[in-house]
Amino acid sequence: MSSDTVAHGPTVNGVHTMNAIDSTQPDHGRGGSADQTPPAGARDFTYSVVVPVFNSADVVGETIDRVIETFEKEELSYELILVNDGSQDDSWAVIADRARSTPHVIAVDLLRNYGQHNANLAGFRESTGDYVITMDDDLQNPPDQIRTLIDEALTGRDVVFGQFTTKKAAGYRRLGSKVIRMINRRVFGQPPGLVVSNFRILRRDVVDRICRSRTAHPYITGQAVLYSSNPSHVSVRHDPRRNGTSTYNMARIIRLVLTILFSYSLFPLRLAALTGFVVAAGSFLLGFFYLVQGIFFGPRVPGWTTVVVLLSVLNGVTIALLSMLGEYVIRTLNAVSADRTYHIVERVSRPASEPHDTAAGRPERRSGEIA
Repeated sequence: MSSDTVAHGPTVNGVHTMNAIDSTQPDHGRGGSADQTPPAGARDFTYSVVVPVFNSADVVGETIDRVIETFEKEELSYELILVNDGSQDDSWAVIADRARSTPHVIAVDLLRNYGQHNANLAGFRESTGDYVITMDDDLQNPPDQIRTLIDEALTGRDVVFGQFTTKKAAGYRRLGSKVIRMINRRVFGQPPGLVVSNFRILRRDVVDRICRSRTAHPYITGQAVLYSSNPSHVSVRHDPRRNGTSTYNMARIIRLVLTILFSYSLFPLRLAALTGFVVAAGSFLLGFFYLVQGIFFGPRVPGWTTVVVLLSVLNGVTIALLSMLGEYVIRTLNAVSADRTYHIVERVSRPASEPHDTAAGRPERRSGEIA
């Protein structure tokens, strides 16, 4: 076999080109420390980092600094998109100020709190990079681990998830993750050996498919699996939360499970339909029993057999019809779901006309690269 591995190159006129990546290069990923020299081909791409922001005014500034440091050190072309998801603290003021004064940083303010997945979707639609990276705002996803995701993506993967070597999370969240993993496998076809997380990198074609999907309840993790052909995961570090407590509590996990089931799966409806048919069948049998009893043994109360038989049959038919109508309702709902599930109040970025210093050694920006 050849010592070169073929990977997707930069997007040209909407088509991904192919670059050769020397497979004899040492493996820097799999959770190890990143080398300072990017692998061949990494600089030929542009990268968008999407960070949903919610009540993290105390730490989001450091998150911005560390993301910028990572990309500047690697001399990679990037943009950092921070989406304020209805924060109640000064998070918007912090990220808007940084967007006005710092190149490559874009701040988006949503009208209210729409949830992490809607915030990610808003960032996807703002992004222009060949690859899009999503991460949390609290530094539990260390920015220095981004290179590990990039290295794995450059082997030809269209989606790469970070697998945390040791996850710093409460027990109920780990239990919730197991339940969601089981649902992902059933609903989205997640491969049994694939580990998913919110720390991930997606190739542009996968991002475009997610952006074009028509659903009132986006679920980025499941959609990333659904719209990818060659997903993978790689070991990354997971740091403890710096301050505060996670807002992702048990109620949110239950809400997410219900959202997945009712938005992407017909299982609840078909379970209800099956229950309806079983009840209908029982009603028919009960009606038949009282009909036979009335014919051969006579009714105990005049007219009682007729009433019971009619009610059993009509109620059984009604339940069966409602179950079938529900099947069509859910399909119609999926077809006409809202195209825009969030609203943007303000978008802030540094004016393109303002001069700024570029990182030492960074190649001259080509047409189509991220400003």
